[in-house]
Amino acid sequence: MKVGVPKEIKIHEYRVGLVPSSVYEIVRNGHKVFIESNAGVGCGFSDQDYINAGASIEKTAEDIFEKSDLIIKVKEPQPKECILLREGQVIFTFLHLAADKVQAQGLIDSKSIAISYETVTSEKGDLPLLSPMSEVAGRMSVQVGAMSLQKSHGGSGVLLGGVPGVSPGNVTIIGGGVVGTNAALMAVGLGANVTIIDKSIDRLRELDLHFNNKLKTIYSTFSSIENSVNNADLVIGAVLIPGAAAPKLISKNMLKNMKPRSVVVDVAIDQGGCFETSKATTHDNPTYVVNDIVHYCVANMPGAVSRTSAFALNNVTLPYILEIVNKGYKQALKENKHLMSGLNVCGGHITYKPVADDLGFAYVEPKKLI
Repeated sequence: MKVGVPKEIKIHEYRVGLVPSSVYEIVRNGHKVFIESNAGVGCGFSDQDYINAGASIEKTAEDIFEKSDLIIKVKEPQPKECILLREGQVIFTFLHLAADKVQAQGLIDSKSIAISYETVTSEKGDLPLLSPMSEVAGRMSVQVGAMSLQKSHGGSGVLLGGVPGVSPGNVTIIGGGVVGTNAALMAVGLGANVTIIDKSIDRLRELDLHFNNKLKTIYSTFSSIENSVNNADLVIGAVLIPGAAAPKLISKNMLKNMKPRSVVVDVAIDQGGCFETSKATTHDNPTYVVNDIVHYCVANMPGAVSRTSAFALNNVTLPYILEIVNKGYKQALKENKHLMSGLNVCGGHITYKPVADDLGFAYVEPKKLI
């Protein structure tokens, strides 16, 4: 099979779909890999690194899409990439379609086979390809939140860890999954007062034991969220419904009762965000203010730590990529129900029900098309 990796074109996206060691594995399995020139520079990889791994370097994205049977990316295809896709071509990447009707329509029109990292499942019932980026985003959320709290960045001037004689800042994390747990790890490490809110009592028990009473756990209700948010210096939205739009848990009116110039970081922004006032931002202009509350809503947070993120992502995507190239996408999907869960668009049809429901498209069961 011919595998292509275009350079990411989303603003300030520095990750790359395949690192050289992954290219080497694919080539060793008897397949060809095409890399767009300079696709890996944001992660510290030169074209020569890819040549040494057995790849061929192509000058343009058009060359990559034309020559490849399988496209490997990190971020969702942009409109000018969607028009390069063709019928029967496979693309394997993050899609986050529930919040992006334009992209969904572009993939439908292309009649390509779009498999999304964030909806691939595992025997344990988790999302193994999303988890490493959730770990990165969770840890980064506290880092960028702490920076945004600085007065010079528009925040209230609170140091999350405090100092002797001055109380530490209050951090509220909504959602106790992978993002929330990793955010808590960083916030507790800084010495902040940390509260995690979740609707699963079992998960709250696990977090209480894991952190050895170093944080508060609260059962999720609108009242408990509002009370905790009102006292917070930093609020991190870490709620996920796999493949579907994020629920809006913080309303615009709730912001009026928050501390002036406190900060909200919406890690769920790829799925539409869990604050009513959220809108996607970029790394070059990451924040904006609504009702005197600083919002950080960068839609590709892990792209800022591209080298770490690229290796972490490749560690989990490579086995699935090898399945696809060695068996062909149809056989790979038929034999691996967890990979089949990642199929979002196929031959002009939406094949992932939460996406179809959120966007108002007709749903077709994937097994009918494979």
